[in-house]
Amino acid sequence: MSTHDSTLHDADGHDHDHDDEGPHSTLRGYTTGFILSVVLTAIPFWFVMGGVFEKSSTTAIMILFLGAIQIVVHMIYFLHMNGKSEGGWNLLSLIFTIVLVVITLSGSLWVMYHLNQNMMPGMMQDTKNLP
Repeated sequence: MSTHDSTLHDADGHDHDHDDEGPHSTLRGYTTGFILSVVLTAIPFWFVMGGVFEKSSTTAIMILFLGAIQIVVHMIYFLHMNGKSEGGWNLLSLIFTIVLVVITLSGSLWVMYHLNQNMMPGMMQDTKNLP
């Protein structure tokens, strides 16, 4: 069997094709990923340094949006993740992780918001009596 053969035989003589290991990237793929990453880093830098948006909340939302796009670029071009790699388990574990992070972050923000709403009014009355 040659080392360039993509088919392997097991002990029973069955053929196992290893094309589902995921895409093998080329120099063009890495270059595309690198250029996209640089552009997706330079745009938020320009947003902040150039004062493109009047409101800082709009700038923050745009930076978060472009950061999410950059995460996807890294996963596709550098980590080679797609629905076919590792039989789909990579994508499934990624979705599970995203769901857990969203639940944790939204739950934490919800608790902090409600603690702020419920605790601050009572604390504000007590500060008037301080020396």
